[in-house]
Amino acid sequence: MTSTSPISPVSSAPISSEQFDREVAEEIDRFAANIEEYLAGDLDEDVFRVSRLNQGIYGQRQGGTNQMIRVKIPYGGVTPEQFEAFADIADTYSRGWGHLTTRQNIQFHFVELRETPAVLRVLAGVGLTSREACGDTVRNVAGCHLAGACPFEVLDITPWAQATADLFLRNPIAQRLPRKFKINFSGCATDCGQAMFNDVGVIAVSQPLPDGTVEPGFRVFLAGGLGANPFPAQALEEFTSREDLLPTIEAILRTFDHYGNRDNKLRARMKWLVENMGIDEVRERIIKERKFLRASATWPGGIPVIVRTNGDSPAGTGTAVSADGGVQVTLNGLDPFRRWDMANVVRGRANKTVSAYAHAHLGDLTSAQLRGLATLQRELACEMRITNRQNLVLRGLAEGDLPLVHERLIALNLGAPGAELARDVVSCPGADTCNLAVTQSRGLGDDIARALEEAGLSEVGGVRVNISGCTNSCGQHHTSDIGFFGLERRAHGRAAPGYQMLLGGRVGEMEIGFGAKATKLPAKAASEAVVRVVGRFAEERTAGETFGGWLDRSGGAQAIGSTLVDLDVFPDPDEHPEFYTDFDETGPYVSEVGEGECAT
Repeated sequence: MTSTSPISPVSSAPISSEQFDREVAEEIDRFAANIEEYLAGDLDEDVFRVSRLNQGIYGQRQGGTNQMIRVKIPYGGVTPEQFEAFADIADTYSRGWGHLTTRQNIQFHFVELRETPAVLRVLAGVGLTSREACGDTVRNVAGCHLAGACPFEVLDITPWAQATADLFLRNPIAQRLPRKFKINFSGCATDCGQAMFNDVGVIAVSQPLPDGTVEPGFRVFLAGGLGANPFPAQALEEFTSREDLLPTIEAILRTFDHYGNRDNKLRARMKWLVENMGIDEVRERIIKERKFLRASATWPGGIPVIVRTNGDSPAGTGTAVSADGGVQVTLNGLDPFRRWDMANVVRGRANKTVSAYAHAHLGDLTSAQLRGLATLQRELACEMRITNRQNLVLRGLAEGDLPLVHERLIALNLGAPGAELARDVVSCPGADTCNLAVTQSRGLGDDIARALEEAGLSEVGGVRVNISGCTNSCGQHHTSDIGFFGLERRAHGRAAPGYQMLLGGRVGEMEIGFGAKATKLPAKAASEAVVRVVGRFAEERTAGETFGGWLDRSGGAQAIGSTLVDLDVFPDPDEHPEFYTDFDETGPYVSEVGEGECAT
C-alpha cells in the first residue's frame, strides 16, 4: 500500500500529484547542484554532509566518492514496479544487488556520488524516496510485516504507519533534530514490529468501555534504544485514542526537538533525554505539548484520511504456525514442500489469510531475484513486505498458490525452509562498507549459517542469531537469543578479530530484555560456539520451551558461557594465521574506524 494522495507536511491537506512530483524533481535538481558545488570546492564539507545525509546518502569506509543509498520503505511494503526499479538501480548504478535492513529499508552500495541524483529520480518514478533515511531526521517508519494478515492483531497498523510517514516526510519540524528519530508500529502485544526499542513505539491495544464493549486504540512507548547503551522504551500513558495518535507522536517529536542534547551527539537520542530529565518530567512535557498542539498549523488530529479511506480493521482472531519459539518445529524427515510449508507459512484460521516467507540470505537480493519477485507478485496479485529480519513475506495468498510459490522461490534461491528460524542469521553491513565497524559481521553471519547447516541445526525453531560489527547494534544483537558484536582482540602481540557473545535477548508482549554477556571469542571460533549452544537448546528444551526459558533453567548467560571458554583461545599465528585474518579478508587484521555519519 502506498499513499495515493501526497500529504502536505504543513497543512496535512492533499496536494496534487503534479505539484508533488514537481517539488520532488526540484529538490533532486538542487541536490545535484550541491554535488557539483561540493566537488568544485565551493560548498563546505560539513554543509554538504547534512544535505547528503538528508537525502539518505551515506559515505562508505572505502572513501572517495563511493556512496550507499538507503531507500525508505514504510512498513516494508513493496510493489512489482518498485522491485523492478531496485533491479535497475542495482545493475546500472551499484554492484548487481541490494541489501534489506532490519528497519525494512533497502540499501545500494558503491554508488558514485555524481550518479546519486539519477538514482533518486528512478525512485521518485515508483513513488519512493531516500529522503531522510539518514541524518538527524525521522527515519523510515517501520511496522509489523504481517499487519493486516496477522491473526492476533487489534488493529491493522498499515495505514497508521503510512500516515505517520506522510506526516513527517519533508516536514520542517523534522529536518534538523538533535539526533535521528525512529518510529515503529505493532498491531498487537506480540510486537513483531519491535516497538520496545525505538524512540517511539506504537502498539495497538484495546480498552474496555462502561457498556461492555471495547475501544481499539494504542499504547505509545518512548525513548527506547539500542547502541552501546541499550534502553527499554517506557509507556507514555495507558491508552491513546485513534484520534490522538498522530498528535501524540508529533508532541513527542517536538519535545525531543526542544530539549534534546545538541552539544553531544553521543548523548543526543531520546533515551538520554529521559535519562537526564526523568520519565515523569518528559511525560508531563509531552502531554502539555499535545494539549496545545491544536493551535499549531501542523495539527494532525483526528483519523487520518488514509485510515478513513483504507480502514484499519484487524485481520481476525485465529491461530498461526509460529516460528518464534512458542512451538517446537520439527522438520526432519518431511518432503521439501512440507518442510517449507511448516516453517515458512503463516495462516490466520479465522480470516483464512495465508502468508509465506521468502528467505534472503543475510538480506541480500540480486537484480535477478528482484525481477523474479516482481514477476511472481504480479502473477499472484499478492502483497510483499520486507521483514525486520531481512527477509520478505508474501501476503494475500490462497492455499492453492503455495506449491507455485514454493517452486518459484526455490528457483530464485529464496525458498529455504526456516526463514526466520535458526538459519536466518541477521547481520549489519559490517566492515564491508561501514566506517564504524571493526569486524566483518557479514562474513561471520555466512559462516554461522554454514556451520548450522552442516550440523543439521539450521531449521531449529525458537532461536535467532544477530550480529553487529561494532557496539552500535545496527544488527540488533542486544535483542536476539544469541547476539554478537565485533571487537578488536590482542594475542601473541598481534591484533585479531573477535566478538562478544550475548545470550538471552528478547522483545515481545510489550516487554524487552537485553542479552547478557556470555563470553568473548575469536571471530573464527564464534560459529562453533553457536553450534554448541543451539545444539544444547535443541536437545534439552521441553515441549514449547523458549530459548529464554531454557537459558534461565540452565543457569543463565554466564553459566552457558563458561562451557565455551575452551574456544576463547588464539593459537600461534604461524601455525594458524587464519585467526588473525577476518572473514572475507586476505591480509592481516587491522581495526580501522572512520568518522561515523549515521547508523542504521
